Amino acid sequence: MRYIIYGAGGIGGVIGAQLFQGGVEVLLVARGGHLQAIQDRGLRYQTPHQTVTLPIAAAGHPREIGFRAGDVVILTVKSQHTQGALDDLRVAAGDEIPIFCCQNGVANERMALRRFQNVHAMMVYLPAMALEPGTVQTHAARMTGVLDAGIYPTGSNDLVAEVTGTLNGVNFSARPNPTVMRFKYGKLIMNLRNALAAVSPPGEGAQAINALMRAEAEACFRAAGIDCASQAEETARRGDLMKSAPVEGQDRGGGSSWQSLVRGTGNIEADFLNGEIVLLGRLHGIPTPANWVLQRQANALAASKGAAQSISLAALRDRIDQASNIRTG
Repeated sequence: MRYIIYGAGGIGGVIGAQLFQGGVEVLLVARGGHLQAIQDRGLRYQTPHQTVTLPIAAAGHPREIGFRAGDVVILTVKSQHTQGALDDLRVAAGDEIPIFCCQNGVANERMALRRFQNVHAMMVYLPAMALEPGTVQTHAARMTGVLDAGIYPTGSNDLVAEVTGTLNGVNFSARPNPTVMRFKYGKLIMNLRNALAAVSPPGEGAQAINALMRAEAEACFRAAGIDCASQAEETARRGDLMKSAPVEGQDRGGGSSWQSLVRGTGNIEADFLNGEIVLLGRLHGIPTPANWVLQRQANALAASKGAAQSISLAALRDRIDQASNIRTG
């Protein structure tokens, strides 16, 4: 089996590096300066235990790949890039190739299922970074990550068992889970704070804003009848697997949304995290001022290529309070 990692940034690059080091055939799909650096010099892979350069094959587009029987795609692009990536993949590979959506949010699998027959959901806990072309990092010091998977929307099969078994063999904790979307919804609640950590510095008031976003999400899930893994279930699944340590003396800078602002990509995944809650709120009549403000501020900062953490927590809370008053006034 060959693993095609579609989106070789932080998450995809780390998964590809671990598979490659375990003797598994891997092909990365990357773009821009990151692709050029990998093709010229290999992928520089940094962990708390090693810094190595790996000669992993890389392509810039699915049309450059000679697809063959037995290929599996692990989709790791950010959600705002999913639709374009899937359209390109279908043209190049057809609609039967198995896809594992290893991404934050809960909208990717539905987008994939419109286009492909064999779609799988994969929950991802993996502290990864990609700020410099040709380099990916993980600060995971014990298990590299948790990557449970199942058929979308529910179920499991032999392919899920094979893929999770392979990932287990290269230092991931990966289990078949026929109801893995429950955990992806739980992870979505956790990821609501990504936008907050990207647009505002840490400090007093952050916990209260996070609590507001969580309460809105839980109310929306109840209204929509969405079964979501509890915090206790999430904590129990991770257990003590996820230990972090510095890489070359430096702690992790921030999550994926923060990295998007630091790199000045011009886009951010807030529409598929906080925006998912806003969507559910609009569909079911639930006010979501905290998530709406975070979605709006994250998008505005990304579009203007503004500095990460440049909006104070006090200013953000004022905007949330104003939005709440507009709704209830």
